[in-house]
Amino acid sequence: MNFPYYIAKRYIFSKKSTNVINVISIISVIGVAVATTALVIVLSVFNGFHDLVATFFTNFDPQIEVVPTKGKTAPADDPILTKIRHLPEVDVATESVEDQALAIYNNKQAMVTVKGVDDNFDQLTHITDILYGDGHYSLHAGELQYGIMGIRLATTLGTGARFGDYMRIYAPQREGQLDMSNPQSAFVVDSLLSPGVVFAVNQSKYDKNYIIAPIAFARNIFGQQGMLSSLEIRLKDGSNLDNVKKEMQDLAGSKYKVMDRFEQQADTFKIMQIEKIIAYIFLTFILVVACFNIIGSLSMLIIEKKNDVNTLRNLGATDKQISQIFLFEGRMISTIGAIIGIGFGLLMCFIQQQYGIVSLGDSSGNFVVNAYPVSVHYGDIAIIFVTVLAVGWLAVWYPVRYLSKRLLF
Repeated sequence: MNFPYYIAKRYIFSKKSTNVINVISIISVIGVAVATTALVIVLSVFNGFHDLVATFFTNFDPQIEVVPTKGKTAPADDPILTKIRHLPEVDVATESVEDQALAIYNNKQAMVTVKGVDDNFDQLTHITDILYGDGHYSLHAGELQYGIMGIRLATTLGTGARFGDYMRIYAPQREGQLDMSNPQSAFVVDSLLSPGVVFAVNQSKYDKNYIIAPIAFARNIFGQQGMLSSLEIRLKDGSNLDNVKKEMQDLAGSKYKVMDRFEQQADTFKIMQIEKIIAYIFLTFILVVACFNIIGSLSMLIIEKKNDVNTLRNLGATDKQISQIFLFEGRMISTIGAIIGIGFGLLMCFIQQQYGIVSLGDSSGNFVVNAYPVSVHYGDIAIIFVTVLAVGWLAVWYPVRYLSKRLLF
């Protein structure tokens, strides 16, 4: 057995002549364990919110979206898009035209995003799972055109899930000059009725701004006949998303960008990732502070073991080996604290997942979920373990070398 490690292990578990050294050692382990537990829990909560938001987008966003890299629209009959939609892995492909407009209903108005889609949009996404009202999903019936609003937009306009009157949609004319004597001529105007339902993605971006409408309606008011803003795709079950996405990007070249769900919401997920990194950095600083307890414990241990050091030197131990004894002592304290902290953190995460001990509000129903969501990513656990060991080992390296020279040699 490694000689310095063997002696360090005897020191850490043996009773000291001064009880305060044992107490400080225990406090050191507890400090490292608490900081480690905090890292596990906080990062797992960030992961939980990340996964929760991803499920919301899944109900509305397509599995793959192909958008032009230049400009807002592209020809719907572009041969590149035709090749992409006819790949064998593609199950459903929907054309979409999306832009901003003004919605007016009974003297109330709001700026909205009109998303025109094909009739198979309900096959592309899980939109039917997030509809509320006494109607059903429908975009048109004969000559009537329906619009399905986000639930917060319906509140803003005072429509409810079903409105009996027409909702007027105004979009600027793409061509021609403005006639100041007749300002309304600068807008294309069309109307929508309600199919008796609204959708709730539980994301303000959609619920407060979006109206789903027939693509013919969107092309008419935005002057985009024969054009599309995006080609939205769902793959067949069992398809490898990464491989198919790469194949599509190879076909698209630099003309189009192929995005999965996370890339479609890149801004949201980048913000969440930045918040997670900042939390990790701050908790690591707390861990550094906790490691100062180890230095205090080692300082007192070095003073107590002066006689032992003389004995070890007489038995042939080198100065390097003696220094390594106390280095191993500090490293063992940080390792034990890391193991205890990770174990306790995982236990707390499991309890929160099963029982939701820490709630988000005083009463159920105030939030999308009643308790803080938790998702343990074992890659994060590995990073935490390495971080604790690195911080603990670095924290004791210089102090032990300095104290050893001053007090022992």
